[in-house]
Amino acid sequence: MARFRKVLKNRNFFLLWLGQIISQLGDRLGQMALIGFVYLRAPGSTLQIAKILSFTIIPVFLIGPLAGAYVDRWDRRRTMYACDFMRSLLVLTIPLFLFYSKNLSLIYLIIFIAFCIGRFFVPAKLSIIPDLVDNKELLIANSLINTSGMIAAVLGFGISGVLVEKLGAKSGFYLNSLTFLISSAFIFLISKKFVTAVSFEEVGKEIVEVIRKSVYQEIKEGILYFIRKKDIRFTAGIIFALWSALGSVYVVIIVFVQKTLHSATKDLGLLVMFLGIGLFLGSLVYGKFGQRVSHYKIIFVSLVLSGIMLDIFALAIYYYPNFILAAFLALFLGLIIAPIMIASNTIIHNVSDNEMLGKIFSSLEIVMHLGFLLFMFISSILAERFSHLLILVVVGTLLSLLGSVTLFLNRKAAWLD
Repeated sequence: MARFRKVLKNRNFFLLWLGQIISQLGDRLGQMALIGFVYLRAPGSTLQIAKILSFTIIPVFLIGPLAGAYVDRWDRRRTMYACDFMRSLLVLTIPLFLFYSKNLSLIYLIIFIAFCIGRFFVPAKLSIIPDLVDNKELLIANSLINTSGMIAAVLGFGISGVLVEKLGAKSGFYLNSLTFLISSAFIFLISKKFVTAVSFEEVGKEIVEVIRKSVYQEIKEGILYFIRKKDIRFTAGIIFALWSALGSVYVVIIVFVQKTLHSATKDLGLLVMFLGIGLFLGSLVYGKFGQRVSHYKIIFVSLVLSGIMLDIFALAIYYYPNFILAAFLALFLGLIIAPIMIASNTIIHNVSDNEMLGKIFSSLEIVMHLGFLLFMFISSILAERFSHLLILVVVGTLLSLLGSVTLFLNRKAAWLD
């Protein structure tokens, strides 16, 4: 604890740490405000939720690689406070001018631009840490950023759900804007100056070349690497399947919880908080004991149990709509899901060439979000015709079948030894 306190006494790092916690809360407030907004405009519509959330995901494909390329060329501190200040202004326009507008196109555009800006903030936050602390304090600093960020995100869902439920979606957007503004102010107060590696006048000339090399080339090399490496190809398929399942249930379960527990955002936010606590605890448990079992076995068994748990959650809440029961099941679901991504990332680290890791994880980011976005729309369209309970049970059953079949087919393979 003394080492943590020593790092937090570093004024610049403390401002960054505090700013990113507030920014995490702002992100959660924004998500809950969007869900609350759709609940007011089109209650029970999974398709409308899918539409508005898609504009928060698309920037991953369009801006992610480009943002990573330019963050290292720009003043990271300036990039961060400019991003949060611009996001604050953009979000503020929704309750001030657009909240009661019948045309949602402008709101979609603002959300899209705000999340495009956010793609620059994240790598800048991760990249600025070595500029603020000594090399011997990097591990502690990263632990503080990651752990406190996860806790802030988890608690933020619960707090945001309650605030939006009590104060309304419009107030949620005001609070979201305020958190971005406060975060921007804290980051602005960081006193250390950083040298930009390239002038902003050169950005226009470089942008086409960066897109050609960074986006096209990385995706191409990543795909070729998947084809050559059996373990990476297999793990990428598992990740795609998992995120496709998450996309399939995401908007459906939002409306399902709203209808069964009769709450727009409060119970939803608290349930996500309990799910996050389960993910956090599951990560700790797997991190301590995971080396004793094959990573592949863990993935297959977790897929089977996750599907069963999703079915239990959906059926239990449908027939016995009780928040305490739902919270317990959500926490348990998080415990079961947690090892899948940890084991998958560990496999990638173990079998990949070090110089390819950046390209692989960049490509995996696209694979994950592609599966999520595609199946989110498919399930939202199906939810207009079929019951939400049926969709959740079918997805859970398919997830369990995938894990069972894969475990059976590969039980004699070398990686299960």
